[in-house]
Amino acid sequence: MIKFENVSMRYATGLEALSDVSFEIARGELVFLTGHSGAGKSTVLRLVLALENCGDGDLFVANKRIKGLSRSDLALHRRQIGAVFQDHQLLYDRSVGENVALPLEISEFSHREIKRRVRAALDKVGLLHKEKYSPGQLSAGEQQRVGIARAVVNRPRIILGDEPTGNLDPELSADILTVFEQFSSVGVSLLIASHDKSLLNQFKHRTLTLDHGRLRSDV
Repeated sequence: MIKFENVSMRYATGLEALSDVSFEIARGELVFLTGHSGAGKSTVLRLVLALENCGDGDLFVANKRIKGLSRSDLALHRRQIGAVFQDHQLLYDRSVGENVALPLEISEFSHREIKRRVRAALDKVGLLHKEKYSPGQLSAGEQQRVGIARAVVNRPRIILGDEPTGNLDPELSADILTVFEQFSSVGVSLLIASHDKSLLNQFKHRTLTLDHGRLRSDV
């Protein structure tokens, strides 16, 4: 589903963010991405989202080569990826349901389909009963679940997480990872960047470790 082939990435400042990185993630696989601050974790995620272009090497997502995609193909590419961040970036002047609906509104789904998909996504993360709430009425863990519902409402084939549990306590972090595992079990591929070693030890999934832009281990 995701394949890096000897990928290197250098920013305009001269910083080499990634150097000769190769790995592959299969359909339905949940993989952790870890390493020190500045190791290249966010760069990997940005490359998968096609927000950056790799210099050397090749990157394939869902069997498509990312280099050279047209603008319309890039839009389609990004629609099949859901992204969850440490800062869930919810809009507090909209209800929970309205926050989850945003990606579908941008894609111009019908009102009926938006309502159906929003309710299904909220049900999946256990928040259907809070569809009409304001995000400000929710706990931190519930707000992160809303962020996950928004990321999956488009029914993506891939979910990327950039420190999605960074602001949560250990119990809530474990709850969020359990939700991710549920998506993995139905064939969604997940790449979760985290520096939380206790969480990585608790959930025994394959872990890619970056060190100054190089892939040091894949276990």
